[in-house]
Parts: sequence; C-alpha cells; structure tokens
Amino acid sequence: MAAPSKKATVVLKAVKRIAIQFSPFESNVRSTREFLAKVGSEKARATNMNCEVISVVKHDKSEPVVDITYLDGERLVMKGAKLTSSEMLSAFQSRCTAKDLQAKLAAKK
Repeated sequence: MAAPSKKATVVLKAVKRIAIQFSPFESNVRSTREFLAKVGSEKARATNMNCEVISVVKHDKSEPVVDITYLDGERLVMKGAKLTSSEMLSAFQSRCTAKDLQAKLAAKK
C-alpha cells in the first residue's frame, strides 16, 4: 500500500467559482495566498476548466476571504486571517469529496 502523499491533489470538479480577496501587504495574508496558489495551479484548473478562479487584490487592509460557490449553489466562505492554508484546503477538499460522492449516488439512481 502506498503512503499518502504530503501534497493532496486539488480537484475542482464540484466547484463553480472561487473568489479570493486579500490585501497583499497585510501580515495575515500568507495562508490565503498559499490557498490561491494551490487552487489556481494548472494541475488543479485542469480538473474543471469551467471553474472560475478570481483573485481580488485590495489595498484597504481588509481581512483575507475565500468565497467558494459549488455547482449546486452552496457556498463556503473562509476567513483566511485565522486559518492555515492546510486547514483551508482540508475544509475545501472534504466538502468537494462529499459533493462528488452525492453526485455519484444521484447518478446511480
């Protein structure tokens, strides 16, 4: 059995849109930028070419926010100031996995 890899693959199949906004010069923005790098990577984008990944750079000292809209209309909003990038990715991936499972079950019926 293979050991689990440290880098989880980001799959955007169940996602319609990811909007990420942050003020780049704030000290609490690192995890949000790391999350953006993961979901915006070519490998992740290839899993759903119709998924919009939008980054909004603000200069108003606002809190970093990740707003994810799934294909079924559900939204997940994460405030990046208090979360690590791995916590954000974990929450995102667990929701995506659940949605993918729901879609597979619905297709079987």
